[in-house]
Amino acid sequence: MPISLDAYLGVHAQALALQGKRTEVLATNLANADTPNYKARDVDFRAALAAAAAPGTAGAPLALSTTDAKHLGAEASGTGAAQLKYRVPLAPSLDGNTVDVQLEQAAFAENSVRYQATLTFLSQRFKGLLTAITGQ
Repeated sequence: MPISLDAYLGVHAQALALQGKRTEVLATNLANADTPNYKARDVDFRAALAAAAAPGTAGAPLALSTTDAKHLGAEASGTGAAQLKYRVPLAPSLDGNTVDVQLEQAAFAENSVRYQATLTFLSQRFKGLLTAITGQ
């Protein structure tokens, strides 16, 4: 009886990818903390994970079909860009920058803990699978 690795791992594989993307976005925000007019962004993790875990999608985005050469390709509507939202600043600076360093550092630390927890969970799932395969 074949086993589906996607079904075995559940939504945790998509969660790991989303947390990795969020780490990149938060690091970019921190790197641009002193850039004038830079707008802080963040990943809407709940919406992105809900879209990835929706029944029947198997985590894959919907394929776009183009009927004319002037239509935009699938890369213009990628799932990563669609999940990015601008962060509402608590106290915007005079130069138009909306990055709050303390908020970004806290979000980065929280995301790191969640990423590590997801890695640990996936590691345990793979160990359980390996135990079942080897029979030990």
